[in-house]
Amino acid sequence: MKIKTRASLPVDALGRYLKLSFLIMAGGAIYPLLYLRQNFEMTLISTLGISLTELNVAHTILGAAFVLSYVPSGWLADRFSPRTLLTFSVTMTGVVGFWYASIPAPEWINVIYGLWGLTTGLTFWAALIKGCSLLAPDDQQARFFGLLEGGRGLFEALLATIAVGWFAYAVSSLGALDEGAMVQVIYFYSTVCLLIGALLWFVLNESSQAATEVGASPAESSPVTFKETVRDLLSLVLNLRVWLVALCILTGYQVFWATYTYSAFLQTQFGLDAVAVAALTTVRLWMRPVGALLMGFIGDRFHPVRSLGIAILLAGFSLIALLILPADSPFTLLYFAVATSSVVIYGVRGIYWASFNTARIEPRRAGLAIGLISMIGYTPDIYMPLLNTYLIDTYGDAVGFQLYFGGVGLTAIIGGASAFYLLALTKSDASNEPVGSDRIRDKT
Repeated sequence: MKIKTRASLPVDALGRYLKLSFLIMAGGAIYPLLYLRQNFEMTLISTLGISLTELNVAHTILGAAFVLSYVPSGWLADRFSPRTLLTFSVTMTGVVGFWYASIPAPEWINVIYGLWGLTTGLTFWAALIKGCSLLAPDDQQARFFGLLEGGRGLFEALLATIAVGWFAYAVSSLGALDEGAMVQVIYFYSTVCLLIGALLWFVLNESSQAATEVGASPAESSPVTFKETVRDLLSLVLNLRVWLVALCILTGYQVFWATYTYSAFLQTQFGLDAVAVAALTTVRLWMRPVGALLMGFIGDRFHPVRSLGIAILLAGFSLIALLILPADSPFTLLYFAVATSSVVIYGVRGIYWASFNTARIEPRRAGLAIGLISMIGYTPDIYMPLLNTYLIDTYGDAVGFQLYFGGVGLTAIIGGASAFYLLALTKSDASNEPVGSDRIRDKT
């Protein structure tokens, strides 16, 4: 089956899902190394020999690299094959991971996170999102993005379960120190990235000699001048729907980013040890496929933007609800609270990119639009770790987490309002389906 144009789709459902599985593998393998703090924050800090503030600075550098690379990432996604971009990204993330596992001097940690910002932002993100959007039929956008988010979440959960299980075994049965077990976990994730990178290159190549990518090769498209790119970018900046989609993602991603501190929150506020905290946060990862897949099918049934607005509001409320749990809460209650909040929060992540199709972007500018929306929507990568550091350092753990979770939860109101405004604009169209040159894909 030959893909004739960048915007063409496989004619059979099997082809769509086969390609989607490749995107899921790439998305599930590349991020765990960057966010080991979600399961091992205190141990990671001890292993690297840095403070919480220094770890948050590293994540701020990571976020800055993301924000600066999103628009160029979209430009690249319009011109290079996902096979090339995704394979390079996953492989280089693993290579840098081996450097990370050597426990370099603290001043090199920031460099490592900056490099990861490029390998997972510049050459990866827009290619992943555009690929999924092009693969999905118009009436199944929420489903495909739910499958992408849920599938890569399932893969991450499997990896996390292995990592946490090995960590606990190394500490309890092999007599390893927490720091030594942490290094083994880093090597594990790095090796997985290298294996998945090789698999992507060969499997995508074997799926079809002409279909090693979701879209066409760069040679099949007309070259776009710098002037035209700037003009396209300015028109996207003035597109109200682009901003509404970006606000939905920004507020939803803020709530999600707060979950990265679940580990420290549970350990400091409820007195749990490192193994118990890692077990709880791994449960959170297992809720990712549940929430994303569930919300994906709900979104296609009741309209993705309406479902997104409700889900963002519920996600904010679920974050605030964690603050009312008493310090002596039993483990089962904490398990239930973390699981239910994670289902809702990952449900938001599962479908917030399904709103992109309502922005009515031409196929040739889709990557650029994804890059711009990502630059706005993922700015929490920059300020959320700094905000967390400031509140904890200034007010202490108890009050700091109340202000952090409570403030982030309340801003979900902005995201819900943006989603419902976008829904109103969509309903005002002559048709709910984009027409003509505004379609996200061609009819070819």
